[in-house]
Amino acid sequence: MLRFFTIGRTIAIFLGLLFLVGAAGLTLFLVDQKRTTLHDQAVEGAVWLSQSGIQQQLAIQFGDQKVMQEFLQRFLNRPLIASAAIFTAQGKLIESRDRSGETGGSVAAFSRVRGISNVQDIVEQTLPDELTGKPFLNLSIPVFSYANPMLYGADKDVFVRELAQARNQGAQHVLGYYQLGIDLSSLENELLEYTWRVGLTCLGFSLLACIILVLITRKISAPLSNLAQLASDISAGRLDRSFKARGTGEVYKIGAMLNMVLAELNSYKTRMDVDNNLLSMKVEERTAQLSKRNDELNKAVAQVTRTKNRLRQLAYYDSLTSLPNRQLFSEQLQLLLNIAKRDNIKIALLFLDLDNFKRINDSLGHNAGDALLREVAARLSGCIRESDLISQYFDNESRIDISRLGGDEFTVVLHKLEEKGIAGVVAERLLDALQTPMIIEGHEIVITPSIGIAVAPDDADSVEGLLKMADTAMYHAKTTGKNGYRFYSSAMRGTGVGRLKLEAELRKAIDQQDMVLHYQPQVDARTGEILGAEALVRWNHAEHGIIYPDRFIPLAEEMGLIVQLGAWTLLEACRHSIQMRDLGLKLPKVSVNVSSLQFNAAFIEMVEQVLKETGMEPQYLELELTEGVIMSNARSSTEALLQLKNLGVSLSVDDFGTGYSSLSYLSRFPLDELKIDRSFVIDYNKSTNGAKLVSAIIAMGKSLNLCTVAEGVDHNDQFRFLSAQGIDVIQGYLFSKPKPRDEFMLLLKSNPYPQQIKEILSQQD
Repeated sequence: MLRFFTIGRTIAIFLGLLFLVGAAGLTLFLVDQKRTTLHDQAVEGAVWLSQSGIQQQLAIQFGDQKVMQEFLQRFLNRPLIASAAIFTAQGKLIESRDRSGETGGSVAAFSRVRGISNVQDIVEQTLPDELTGKPFLNLSIPVFSYANPMLYGADKDVFVRELAQARNQGAQHVLGYYQLGIDLSSLENELLEYTWRVGLTCLGFSLLACIILVLITRKISAPLSNLAQLASDISAGRLDRSFKARGTGEVYKIGAMLNMVLAELNSYKTRMDVDNNLLSMKVEERTAQLSKRNDELNKAVAQVTRTKNRLRQLAYYDSLTSLPNRQLFSEQLQLLLNIAKRDNIKIALLFLDLDNFKRINDSLGHNAGDALLREVAARLSGCIRESDLISQYFDNESRIDISRLGGDEFTVVLHKLEEKGIAGVVAERLLDALQTPMIIEGHEIVITPSIGIAVAPDDADSVEGLLKMADTAMYHAKTTGKNGYRFYSSAMRGTGVGRLKLEAELRKAIDQQDMVLHYQPQVDARTGEILGAEALVRWNHAEHGIIYPDRFIPLAEEMGLIVQLGAWTLLEACRHSIQMRDLGLKLPKVSVNVSSLQFNAAFIEMVEQVLKETGMEPQYLELELTEGVIMSNARSSTEALLQLKNLGVSLSVDDFGTGYSSLSYLSRFPLDELKIDRSFVIDYNKSTNGAKLVSAIIAMGKSLNLCTVAEGVDHNDQFRFLSAQGIDVIQGYLFSKPKPRDEFMLLLKSNPYPQQIKEILSQQD
């Protein structure tokens, strides 16, 4: 038995057994190769079909079911493929078909097949069929397109052109997926038949090739093992190993070639890693630059927006009051007039001008004037209700309900005017809003407006025309007492032109000294002696004759000519007084009225200069100031009056009783005389209180050691009443109207008043 099992036999048996095992192994190998071949043929064929032109790309992109069914049938015509389906790139089933030709066959879930695989990979998953339970190999193949379906999928022609143009470009985009079901049971049946044929063939050759196979196995088993491991490492992505073989056989050459491939792959992988790092760094750098540029751009946009808003504010809004200016007012009012004309509605324009505003600037300075304008703007805005506005047609940035046209001129626009009276109600509110005194730089000031109202389209249908009519109405409001409003009427037509002509003539008259002085005597109520005269300016107009001051003095104040006119009046009065005394005429004093716009620091210097220039002795000059002038700033007025008093002139309070004097301040002023306003003299006998008031003023003047003068005395009974109350001086038509200088000089010579007073008093007896 032992001899039977010799080394050779043992080797033979071993080799026989080994060959049998080898034959069996070869059979299994060939079967496996067959299986692999069948699998690869199915997969490669499917892949080839999935990449067979742009027709299927168009069908998937635009949902052509007929074409897709044809493609699915082509897959089913191949062996082993039992079902086929098409999915979108997002995994939504488009069409499915099985070998029976029926659509909607059983298809494995897309998410189970694809899993988390890369969208571009071909994925294989063995899953049981949901209906039969048989194992199926599910093959998922992506369908690529050289054109981006998200950019060119809307238009088929554009998509086709883009596919044709992009054929040679590298970028590809996934359009969808083919999912094929390979019946593994059919594959196994085909392999079983093949296994029998191969097994028998291998068994027949096994004995003949035993030794050869043993030798070959000995020579190639080890290198083949290394090659297998190397292949496994390569497939797993491990590229850090190399193939080690000795000799010069084919295996060695294959190993050397594989080592070269590994070296190239390692080098390529290294370069890719470096390139990826560089690319990441560049992306981060570019992202930082773009972020910085974006921040800079945002800042620039914000700056441009601020500049735009600032330019709009400067172009359309008043810098002092922040109200719309003339530019915005004109543009928006024109739009409003167009709307009013289209809708057949009316709008009203209220034109406001502050009375005696120049006096504030001249007496308190422009800073106080600016503060006053701001306060006026706030009050006017506060008393306009939403129902009066035009905001339903313009946004808040363009509203022109209250606008400042310039200087002390303001406008108010009322929209959808139902009747004229509504504009009057608003005007009353505006007047009331300014009645309350304002505290400006410590001074209590009351400013009044004159308001002109024009209605479109009744009075005018253009911006220029409406402004002109409202301005004309405002001028009439000023000439009729100020602090009121007037509606424009056809009777006012032409007054605007007349006013312009009058302004031009007044300026010329002052420059050419076409003014003259008239004098009204001031008579001692007891003796009839002429104690002085009030110098009253008249305009000797070449066409209209003598024009009285109530017509041109307010105009001169508005035009800024009152200072020049007042200086001329003072100079002429002083010259005339000296001339009368040089002729031997007795005139104890001459009184000159001082406008509120004159009374400032420069006025004191001007009085001193006139006295020096004319040689007038100060005691012969009396200056008459109204209560409003003195009380506008009591502290500064006290200082100014003291300076005038130091010059030696006399000071008189004109129109006493019509203002708002405080007796405590009045007692501190260095005054010499109180002139009772003519309105009290005229109304003394109309009520008991009127007479008592006149008596109280006279008694107060005497208690302050002031000379009391009653002006406007025209009748004997007025004189007798005032004389009985102890009045000191009488001035009025009872004795004389204001007379030119020559006539007044004759009056000084004759002086008929002592005899006239005796006759008046005798008539009383």
